[in-house]
Amino acid sequence: MEKIIFNEAIQELKTIHDLLRWSVSCFSEANLWYGHGTDNAWDEAVQLVLPILFLPIDSNVDMSNGRLTYSERQRVVKLVERRVNERIPISYLTNKSWFCGQEFYVDKRVVIPRSPIAELISQKFSGLVSCQPKKILDMCTGSGCIAISCSLVFPDAEVDAVDISEDALIVAKKNIFKYGLKQHVTTILSDLFSEVSHKNYDLIITNPPYVSRNDVQCLPDEYLHEPTLGLIAGDNALILVLRILSDVKDYLAHDGVFICEVGGSMSDLIILFPDIPCTWIDFDQGGGGVFRMTREQIINLINLYPILQDESFLV
Repeated sequence: MEKIIFNEAIQELKTIHDLLRWSVSCFSEANLWYGHGTDNAWDEAVQLVLPILFLPIDSNVDMSNGRLTYSERQRVVKLVERRVNERIPISYLTNKSWFCGQEFYVDKRVVIPRSPIAELISQKFSGLVSCQPKKILDMCTGSGCIAISCSLVFPDAEVDAVDISEDALIVAKKNIFKYGLKQHVTTILSDLFSEVSHKNYDLIITNPPYVSRNDVQCLPDEYLHEPTLGLIAGDNALILVLRILSDVKDYLAHDGVFICEVGGSMSDLIILFPDIPCTWIDFDQGGGGVFRMTREQIINLINLYPILQDESFLV
């Protein structure tokens, strides 16, 4: 799409409706990849246009005929141009993403929230935990969306948010401050469990990187804007999951529960551990590759596959 078309759009598009319709056409023609919170051109346009105009994404349709100033039209058109030409995900253009119905600040220091674990949090892990958790750990927290959402649904819980990236924790702290949860959510800079001192968590949740260095080359361009540290596990897509599995039993309470997302690496994990004693979770709202294990099941897994305690295997 030639640049002159974008320049003409600034002059010709007058209303919110005009910008939304035009954005959908641009996105559809450009054959963009969706997967960072939307799955179609219309939702993509809504999540770009309305936040840039400082309007909520559920704004009343009656507002769509409101006329815009030249600077407003220019701001939106420039970002549509970047979305199309540079394949930058919407959330990085607006610095906004939604998780569990809440808005979070994001930028290129963190992976964009999109985990199906949001559905479990919204349901307060119904059927997955035996009692309301008092101590929760979110491993590989990124933007802090899982830790913060857990704190919002379990207001009496102490939540620790762990990440190896200092930059990611800066973003997480920004979101923690936004929701007034400084006294409830604590960030910990740590390579997995290395700097975690508490050892009696009722619930440990992790959505770690699970893409291999080779597989990332097959991903759409949109994913290449995300931080390598938050997206790529290494040469082995499961290496971080395996490292977590080898240690997590030591940090769970006796009746604690472990929830882990491995996404598209689910089949690889099953091939590696065909008798893995876990429960794969079904989602009503889409998504998969998430399993639940109790502390006892994790111990059984290690007994079945002692290689999980072999440090040379976990490199």
